[in-house]
Amino acid sequence: MLADSFRFKKPINAKPETVTSNFMIDPLQVEKPKKRSDLRKFLGKEFFIAKRQINWLLSDTNFAKVDSKINYNNSLIKHKSFLLRPLKDVDMYLQHNKVTNLKIAISNLDKVVIKPGQTFSIWRLVGRPTKSKGYLDGMTLHNGEISKDTGGGLCQLGNLLYWMALHTPLTIKERWRHGYDVFPDINRTIPFACGATLSYNYVDLQLKNNTDKYFQINLWLDKEYLQGEITCDSDLKTKYEIYETDHMFKHQWWGGYTRHNKIWKKITSLLDNSIKEEIVTENNAIMMYSPLIDK
Repeated sequence: MLADSFRFKKPINAKPETVTSNFMIDPLQVEKPKKRSDLRKFLGKEFFIAKRQINWLLSDTNFAKVDSKINYNNSLIKHKSFLLRPLKDVDMYLQHNKVTNLKIAISNLDKVVIKPGQTFSIWRLVGRPTKSKGYLDGMTLHNGEISKDTGGGLCQLGNLLYWMALHTPLTIKERWRHGYDVFPDINRTIPFACGATLSYNYVDLQLKNNTDKYFQINLWLDKEYLQGEITCDSDLKTKYEIYETDHMFKHQWWGGYTRHNKIWKKITSLLDNSIKEEIVTENNAIMMYSPLIDK
């Protein structure tokens, strides 16, 4: 899990705001990160966890559930990501622990069915990662610094699910983007910032089914990869393509570098070849390395 995150709150078609002086706010200007005490971070986290738990109790949201008896044959998207990827300044034992954490988490998610009107929530199904459940220390990120915590590494699961969801008609109800770009691109196969960070339980990934179709999420591990697939009860006759524009690096006034882009979705009907394009999100992340280094 990467605890540092930002949620994209503006409408996807929002334009930069203007102030009364008629000067436009620079949408690429990012504030210098603030340092908070460990006590404040702990109390703040527990407050938001309790707040989300109360919201769950009072909410009338119909959450999706696992149904291992159902198997839909229409595959919409398959994706996989490496389990053990050497990272600078990260001990490999944390990568191996992450595999254990992923096994436990997906055992609560695999075969979940999202019926019309239902909402899929990672944390509603997975629950709080604790040592008593078998979770181990994995890599986390706090204020842009690499650390470790129980259940760390589950952001790989959030990244996989978010990328797959973008290739379906499911609505992204809640997604938090990574606030930091921690490592240089190495063998990147998808656009920058097409992932979703997680932190129990208030930094969640939620998908809403606003269609009349039924969807199922399948998850599994092999020796090398975390694997995922989203299937449907119907052949949608639709093709999805996710791409980026406006990708750039910016040197901020406070000395650091930031990375930016816009993510778009192209939807093509295979029945009449009609095309629809829509912006998904705008991403702004603080870089933890110089863009001028030799990668």
